[in-house]
Amino acid sequence: MAPISKECDYLVIGGGSGGLASARRASGMYGAKTIAVESSRLGGTCVNVGCVPKKVTWNAASIAETIHQASSYGFSVKETAPFDWHTFKQKRDAYVKRLNGIYERNLQNDKVEYIHGRASLTSPTSAEVTLDDGSKATINAKKILIATGGHPKVPTEDEVPGASLGITSDGFFELEHQPKKVAVVGAGYIAVEMAGMFHALGTETHLFIRHDKVLRSFDPLIQDQITSVYEKRGIVIHKQSKPQKIEKDSTNKLTIHYTDTTSPSTPTTLADCDTVLWAIGRSPEVSSLRLPTVGIQQLKTSHIVADAYQNTNIPTVFALGDVCGKAELTPVAIAAGRRLADRLFSTTTANANAKLDYTNIPSVVFSHPEAGSIGLTEPQARAQYGDENIKIYKTEFTAMWYAMMPPEEKGPTAYKLVCAGPEEKVVGMHIVGESSSEILQGFGVAVKMGATKRDFDSCVAIHPTSAEELVTMR
Repeated sequence: MAPISKECDYLVIGGGSGGLASARRASGMYGAKTIAVESSRLGGTCVNVGCVPKKVTWNAASIAETIHQASSYGFSVKETAPFDWHTFKQKRDAYVKRLNGIYERNLQNDKVEYIHGRASLTSPTSAEVTLDDGSKATINAKKILIATGGHPKVPTEDEVPGASLGITSDGFFELEHQPKKVAVVGAGYIAVEMAGMFHALGTETHLFIRHDKVLRSFDPLIQDQITSVYEKRGIVIHKQSKPQKIEKDSTNKLTIHYTDTTSPSTPTTLADCDTVLWAIGRSPEVSSLRLPTVGIQQLKTSHIVADAYQNTNIPTVFALGDVCGKAELTPVAIAAGRRLADRLFSTTTANANAKLDYTNIPSVVFSHPEAGSIGLTEPQARAQYGDENIKIYKTEFTAMWYAMMPPEEKGPTAYKLVCAGPEEKVVGMHIVGESSSEILQGFGVAVKMGATKRDFDSCVAIHPTSAEELVTMR
């Protein structure tokens, strides 16, 4: 077969949310001849093994919690069978598959040519794509975008013998049946979300963290509240823990050997685990791109170095999303991709310097309960502005949702506003409690616009809500 050769204005390597958003904007809005290359399923991590199936599973976990709480409101709900994990997974998979199809149709609607294969750069303006049948295609492009995302980290066998016996967040969505007992290793938002979902759905859950609190990149309020409520609700948190090795027995049960605060020098074990899940971070998906041959600059972590405009050090090559390691969130990649397409292909002067503003990006942890954050943490604000220029407004209370429940079933609600300067500009907002994601999306607009504490106070409260506390704090 003769080699395939194609020409285009814009080659997008990576069919995740950011790459597809940029490709569709370039072609659909500006008419640029665009080719998108993806080696797996369209939609990337978010659609296939991230945000979307995670939120669906979180919904199921939340329903399980509500069923348990229903008796406090006078309902007699009898579960005739345990949660049907297998049937739920089949329905979730079908939903994701429908989304894959929608993504492909959207590319067709915006006249983006889609090639399923794995690309590697051959020059600053060309790439070789290995197609599904093993044949090769050469694509010459005026501009190339790298948006290949990332993948979960797993310790090497030298670091933790038996580490490969565990799964990652990707593997979580492949589990056909519900584990009875799991060990989740990690303290970031993925570990916290996975542990929360496992526990709410009835799995005995152990969470192994390196320090004393989870979510250490978040404000101390969130760290303290989520660590405390997880312990209160029965998740076993192994603090200052370090896995030593994992073993599998003849019944396929796993034993994790580790040290922690209860046994800092002598390893102890947790036996009879059905699953060990690694959630210890993510690495950029760059190994097959042949970046060094083109001279693209990378960090020691292998992330691609890109400036605020998504430029790499090669004038014709751009990068965005998780592959750059900055604000690894789907909406960030989408927004950055669209801004990049505006700058590269729009003919209006208004878009000549289009770029994403990476400050004050809201983010949420779908824990149980939810936690949300925007802006600076309290320690960051004090370091940036000085202690004397920071004022903290903070409240903790029991939401009305829990009014009918016994004390042991009540969950926390805690809010913090971090304000700077004499005008008390809100430079950070951190919340824990029911519906935090929905609350933060609205208040995030105010923080992004530079609202002050006085602006918050000037808004009449909606009563009775938890969110009203954010406009009534003293």
